Amino acid sequence: MLDDATLVARARDGDVRAFEVLVCRYQGPMYRLALRMLSSRGDAEDVVQEVFLTAWRRLGQLRENAALVGWLYRTTTNRCLNIIRARRPVTDADLDSRESVDAAGSPERAAQVGEQLTALAAALKRLTPEQRACWLLREVHGRSYGEIAVVMGTTQAAVRGRIARARAQLAEVMAPWK
Repeated sequence: MLDDATLVARARDGDVRAFEVLVCRYQGPMYRLALRMLSSRGDAEDVVQEVFLTAWRRLGQLRENAALVGWLYRTTTNRCLNIIRARRPVTDADLDSRESVDAAGSPERAAQVGEQLTALAAALKRLTPEQRACWLLREVHGRSYGEIAVVMGTTQAAVRGRIARARAQLAEVMAPWK
């Protein structure tokens, strides 16, 4: 298993297979981030496709081979924020709850998990796009405050504030599910 820096270096030299490995490695996390930010499978698929096409075209501009993952998160987040700003929020959200519901076991538990995911999707929509992006990058994708600050083009203090406000709003909305 080759590390990202090696794969980026090979892809930069024209190795399409190396880039395919990177796409396979990171398209899932980028898709899940875009889906949760946009609440639309079609829009999320379009964003991820655009991000990887842009990545292929701009590999030569990447300063450090190991910086690809941060660049992917930053580009995906920014494209999602642009789409959110350009349109009204969609009311029909699907957080791809089938995976969690299927894993839940009993039908009663599956129904409860499905309701929780629906409530979480609605609560996430009430956050500002910046709060939503910061919260998703931290809580779902496990990014550090520093990484999120770079992705969002802001300071770590601003990221901490956005995440704190997002957590407070989500805790309030999700309180009945505790």
